[in-house]
Amino acid sequence: MIKTASHTDVGRIRMVNEDRAVVQEDLNGFLLAIVADGMGGHQAGDVASQMAADIIQSELQPIPAGASMEERKRRLKMAVEHANEKIFSFAAERESYRGMGTTVVAVLADEQSVVIGHIGDSRAYRLNEEGIEQLTEDHSLVNELVKSGQITREEAGHHPRRNVLTRALGTEAAIEIDIQDVAWNPGDMLLLCSDGLSGLVSREELHRIAAADGGLEHKAGALVEAALEAGGDDNVTVVLVSNAAAVGEADQSDREKR
Repeated sequence: MIKTASHTDVGRIRMVNEDRAVVQEDLNGFLLAIVADGMGGHQAGDVASQMAADIIQSELQPIPAGASMEERKRRLKMAVEHANEKIFSFAAERESYRGMGTTVVAVLADEQSVVIGHIGDSRAYRLNEEGIEQLTEDHSLVNELVKSGQITREEAGHHPRRNVLTRALGTEAAIEIDIQDVAWNPGDMLLLCSDGLSGLVSREELHRIAAADGGLEHKAGALVEAALEAGGDDNVTVVLVSNAAAVGEADQSDREKR
């Protein structure tokens, strides 16, 4: 059984929440979860993230029950690409929305496997008793600098250009989206989040909070609170997805609507 919880907060600095989260617990037998972190002036970022979430969810509604791994990957890729076309076209026709865009991390899961599509620096992690593993790779300038050895992972967290993306949804007519599939087991948990969480809270702390006692809803709230306590200089959004939730969570309502 797959359980979910989500939580979002505008943070301590921003006036508008440009993050969006979507969770659909039964999409013809699959779980769909999306986190999008918008960018652009004049509230364009929240338009971009809302469009991305809505379009991707809508495009995936016809997915057939029992769709193969390759079919899931194909449909998710097409849904994200279609969202890109719509957002890019919308912005191109409206001067005040030029250059708007959004990150996206989206998963289609059943109890055996997870398909992940992503672009930008919102992340997906897999957590279990063995630890925490980042499943997505940030499409960001600092990540490129880390990979090339020009800065360390620790320096990346404080780099003045840490928010510069090398890829985003809606900023160009054509995009390259990363699509992958991973196995997961009973007891595993997925964490999807915007960089308002991952940029402020260490990987070790993420794992500690997610592994603590309590229901998923409590854990999602605690993760957001950790980002706020660390400064909360950005919007913060968290989606937790649990594969066969642990004893003690089963009798709780683990879905918190944004």
